[in-house]
Amino acid sequence: MQGFTIRRVVEKAVPLRDFLMQDMGISRKMLTHVKHEGDIEVNGMHRTVRHELEPGDEVMVRFPLEAPSLDMVASDRSIRILYEDDTLLAVDKPAGIATIPSRLHPTDTLANAVLGYYQRIGLSSAIHVINRLDRDTSGVVLFAKYGFIHHRFSELQKANGLVRTYKALVEEEVTPQTIDAPIGRAENSIMERVVTTEGQRAITHILACQPFESGCSLLTIRLETGRTHQIRVHLRHIGHPLIGDSMYGGTARMPRHALHSASARFIHPMTGDEIQIEAPIPEDFRTV
Repeated sequence: MQGFTIRRVVEKAVPLRDFLMQDMGISRKMLTHVKHEGDIEVNGMHRTVRHELEPGDEVMVRFPLEAPSLDMVASDRSIRILYEDDTLLAVDKPAGIATIPSRLHPTDTLANAVLGYYQRIGLSSAIHVINRLDRDTSGVVLFAKYGFIHHRFSELQKANGLVRTYKALVEEEVTPQTIDAPIGRAENSIMERVVTTEGQRAITHILACQPFESGCSLLTIRLETGRTHQIRVHLRHIGHPLIGDSMYGGTARMPRHALHSASARFIHPMTGDEIQIEAPIPEDFRTV
């Protein structure tokens, strides 16, 4: 039994290996896996990667069947699906649960819930998380249903082709601006980050600020880089920490930090269509 299958028609003469890696976007490691446990056909006939392709040839790649890690436990927690197709799943993560299992949170995570969903719909696959969110951050989380799709999204992210926007609550009005300040680990802390000249470059764009409930301001933010706690650290850096962010000095008007992954926009690696996925502002933002 084999898993995900893709087909492409060849436009110009080229070695099969080059077509698979350059035109179809299959990594060298993944291609080795396909050669040993999957299959490659040209016009319905099995071929090795040394085969020379001609214009009009149809190439079909069957990837090996995937399975979750043996220590991955399926959960019956319900998920709110924002978008789904044959290769991709987008879920609205609630605040208060981790994205993936860890020592502190080994089973009741969003990934465990997605595995449970896969089992209910009969999908045999590993869990491939495209973007992670902090435990207390809500909003859009993308899952690739297959390793090949996960690889394509990794390449997309390197090229800044996955555009995500966030909503954040702060106490006062903030002027739209770009924060370009390096972030590194705080001294004597495993979790906390700080702005430091010894850190990695981090760029946060505050696109808009509008009045919100209870005198708060609602910020619309886009990240250009993806450092740990980047939005939280940068907002503290400019004197406007997130409401509820006890680690970075926010007021205790919420039991969690007020950060929400509101949207994700990208060109679908399989269809070429532009996809826009949105998660509505959570109810706890309206009750601060």
